[in-house]
Amino acid sequence: MDYINPNSLGEIEDRVVAINRVTKVVKGGRRLRFSALVVVGDKDGHVGFGTGKAQEVPEAIRKAIEDAKKHLIAVPRTGTTIPHEVIGEFCGGRVLLKPAVAGSGVAAGGPVRAVVELAGIADVTSKSLGSNTPINMITATIEGLKNLKEAEAVAKLRGKSVEEILG
Repeated sequence: MDYINPNSLGEIEDRVVAINRVTKVVKGGRRLRFSALVVVGDKDGHVGFGTGKAQEVPEAIRKAIEDAKKHLIAVPRTGTTIPHEVIGEFCGGRVLLKPAVAGSGVAAGGPVRAVVELAGIADVTSKSLGSNTPINMITATIEGLKNLKEAEAVAKLRGKSVEEILG
């Protein structure tokens, strides 16, 4: 995947998906830290996610946003939806994404909704088929979005016209 410079995009929005309290047991007792999971996107075909860990919540969120901006991907769209059905898989997380008719809105739960909305997809249906752990669901969704291809790209790859592929 090519690196996308976050400064070249418009206004980037961020959404905190999960904040966890993490403890490390050391000789003197427990070390308390916070881990944050954040999704960023410009609502125009670019989305990414990142994680951060720090002793205070705001610092963890800031680190997560920085990390997310380094991992942006471009999402192909047709109108307000995705070009075709896709299943994204990562570890135990499996997410099914289906294109929907214009005006039907985003039918997705929690972490998947955050990714899809910040990618700028207005109409999509989704179903979580595996793990409901936020980080696995988000990574699976991003993997699914990475695997999307537009008809023009597939036609060029096969050396055919778009009409021949869409049949």
